[in-house]
Amino acid sequence: MPKPSVAELRPVVHPPGVKDRRSGEHWAGRLYMREVSLRIDRHLVTTKVTPNQLTYVMTVAGALAAPALLVPGIWGAVLGVVMVQLYLLFDCVDGEIARWKKQYSMSGVYLDRVAAYLCDAAVLVGFGLRAADLWGTGRIDWLWAFLGTLAALGAILIKAETDLVGVARHQQGLPPVKEAASEPRSSGMALARKAAAALKFHRLVLGVEASLLILVLAIVDTVRGDLFFSRLGVAVLAGIALLQTLLHLVSILASSRLK
Repeated sequence: MPKPSVAELRPVVHPPGVKDRRSGEHWAGRLYMREVSLRIDRHLVTTKVTPNQLTYVMTVAGALAAPALLVPGIWGAVLGVVMVQLYLLFDCVDGEIARWKKQYSMSGVYLDRVAAYLCDAAVLVGFGLRAADLWGTGRIDWLWAFLGTLAALGAILIKAETDLVGVARHQQGLPPVKEAASEPRSSGMALARKAAAALKFHRLVLGVEASLLILVLAIVDTVRGDLFFSRLGVAVLAGIALLQTLLHLVSILASSRLK
């Protein structure tokens, strides 16, 4: 069976709305990864590879970000970025292959969400262990490992708060929430939400953004010869994760998503 061209694939695997989803499409997907994934798709659509198998590969790549970050020096940070980028690539590819082959499954949707939780958590836990100087010659400082784990817990809770809206609505027999319902009913809350969206500081606890930040901090720390900026980064991400967990919860309760 001949491989389809990118031009043949694009209208099928990138139907209208895929790149424009407000909360479902990552900026890196829109910017470059969807174009990379198209080139991978054409080699996979003629094989027996299933979307769920690709989701498993995506999950493993995301989880490997944690041990990758434990490699000392800049190379550990580079490996962490590579693992997260592989996760993002297969996150695009699995859905695209599903559209082309028309192989949809509820388990695939579920596994995709599990992988998203796992990747974000792995990056932040790995960052905390990295800042703790796990392989250093001196004493391991477990405070940073704790803060990294705290950041990971916050990142997971933020995703869970969003997903639990669907659970609550389903249990009440209500249809899925519409995007307009996410707007806060209070004008003050709406303004605060817009300000947070403009600053985008909350995105730093997501796997892609966090891995890139870790690489930048690793470079600066290599120049300094210590872990000062990595440890500062762990503390900042833990604070952001905890603050965003609270603000996101308040935002949901102040919106019409649970009405």
